[in-house]
Amino acid sequence: MSETDYRRDSKRISQLEPNQYKVTQEAATEPAFRNEFWDSHDAGLYVDIVSGEPLFASINKFESGTGWPSFTVPIDRDNIVLNQDNSYGMVRTEVRSKHGDSHLGHLFNDGPLDQGGQRYCINSAALRFIPADQLETAGYGQFRDLFASSEAAS
Repeated sequence: MSETDYRRDSKRISQLEPNQYKVTQEAATEPAFRNEFWDSHDAGLYVDIVSGEPLFASINKFESGTGWPSFTVPIDRDNIVLNQDNSYGMVRTEVRSKHGDSHLGHLFNDGPLDQGGQRYCINSAALRFIPADQLETAGYGQFRDLFASSEAAS
């Protein structure tokens, strides 16, 4: 897939499950510890459920104890948009996908210090997971090398 393939698609949006729609289109937050990827340890790529743009890799995922998938860095900062979020009486940094304009979650400065100190706290409902062994067939073969060492260890 090329960057031009990643776009907000009204057909995909109309096919979202209610929770996926609320999260990505209305900036809702799914329940902690009751979402698909909070405790997943499988090797692979997390992409925007609306646009398919690559967002995060499992190699940058860590256990934050918060109940949501947490990552130290995005796979490509150009696919991430950061906005100030003043909702709920707090000042936070909202994370959105660039091409899909999906609300993904928030960025906090309490991640692992040895990896930059950032925590991208992301809603599972905004993500689709592509297992490492399916990257080629799903059109994400350019990311295969990221997982070569994790596959060799298994």
